[in-house]
Amino acid sequence: MICEIDDLKIYYEMYGDGIPVLMIHGYGIDHNVMTGCLEPIFRQRQNWKRFYVDLPGMGLTKANDWLKNSDDMLRAVIRFCKEIIPDRSFSVAGESYGGYLTRGLVHQMPEHLDGVLLICPVIITDREKRDLPQRRVFIRDAQLLAGIEPSERKMFERMLVVQDKRRWERFQLDILPGMKTKDVSFTNRFKKEGYSFSFDVDKLEHPFDKPSLILAGRQDASVGYADLLKIFENYSRGTFVILDRAGHGLEVEQEVVFNCMVDEWLDRVEEYRTK
Repeated sequence: MICEIDDLKIYYEMYGDGIPVLMIHGYGIDHNVMTGCLEPIFRQRQNWKRFYVDLPGMGLTKANDWLKNSDDMLRAVIRFCKEIIPDRSFSVAGESYGGYLTRGLVHQMPEHLDGVLLICPVIITDREKRDLPQRRVFIRDAQLLAGIEPSERKMFERMLVVQDKRRWERFQLDILPGMKTKDVSFTNRFKKEGYSFSFDVDKLEHPFDKPSLILAGRQDASVGYADLLKIFENYSRGTFVILDRAGHGLEVEQEVVFNCMVDEWLDRVEEYRTK
């Protein structure tokens, strides 16, 4: 489906009906990472309307010249929300950079949100300033890795600390499609010149008091986990979980725990909406 915002045509997929929830993927990939980990959970639940968006310059959404920085990206997401979910509150799930944008929504329009899920969220945009753990791999199938195309293998090894057949199969479905369709020129420029907000996204007027779940990998050497603790007090109804044996792909590395925790978060959002 296409949502037109001026000259920007945002691609998204919609499933189900009922309580609205928006999914925002990470940087340089597309909606497949979110459908891959969340749709199996939602298919077991009734009464949820899911919106999976492709951010500009990624997936099937083309970028426009006026998208210079994350402020512009956030404005596009807010206008998208107002267009497809008019006059209704909704929940948001954001992964990696999508978690950064989700916190932008918490900053800009908390009254419209019922709950927030952050999966391996970017906390510090400048990689040099992140508190990152030492790299550690738990499972490494050398025979499998030897048969993977080098550029795909590099990304797979960088993101995951559990490198086996099951995770490679998910990687091919969830990550590779977006890697292959992204606008490289746009994403490289944006990452270099406009990745950060112009404002302090974690400086809130009041703590966010809706059901929240914040998940991080103990061995995530991409965005880390320690910086996450600095925003603990911003989410007064937040469950913070740092999972061992998990890198930047914790949704597949710790799939069983991930599914259980997201299910519990959805229960809390449903309870909140009935009050």
